[in-house]
Amino acid sequence: MPLLILAALIAVYIVLGILYESLIHPVTILSTLPSAGVGSLAALMLLGMPFDTMALIGIILLIGIVKKNAIMMIDFAIHAEHTGLGALDAIRQACLLRFRPIMMTTLCALLGALPLALGHGPGSELRRPLGVAVVGGLLVSQVLTLYTTPIIYLLMEQTRGRLPRLWSFRRKRHVADGSVAISAKAPE
Repeated sequence: MPLLILAALIAVYIVLGILYESLIHPVTILSTLPSAGVGSLAALMLLGMPFDTMALIGIILLIGIVKKNAIMMIDFAIHAEHTGLGALDAIRQACLLRFRPIMMTTLCALLGALPLALGHGPGSELRRPLGVAVVGGLLVSQVLTLYTTPIIYLLMEQTRGRLPRLWSFRRKRHVADGSVAISAKAPE
């Protein structure tokens, strides 16, 4: 089980690194996942349910559901920074303008998992840990990530400012004599 979770995290990091052409923004996005894991494990322990394969499937689902909150904020903040806003103003605007979509998608996922968590009848003992893991993880992560993601984004932006060659790469086009070559360059 730990290897499966680690493989999922590595795959997500690689995809996000390719998407943002950065080593630092995937870390910011993945920083939301521990709160989801803590919430799902706490909910399972609180209700006396075992951490079984179905609960693991719930945690893997949380990796996809919870990181979309951070992706919504970070993506908006990156685009706002490209328009000339500073990091603080960009993440503030991202939080204000993306709050409603984040709440709507999280509530949809939460309400979709409630029948699994509250279900009774034949086979419910198999599905309940999945629902409890998803509901617990969503509740805790939603409360925490709305506050922690902007803080981590600002800390990572400060770190990136100090270590630009190690953390972020952008593609620059060099045009010489009508030919175009694309190379990875660190921001200057």
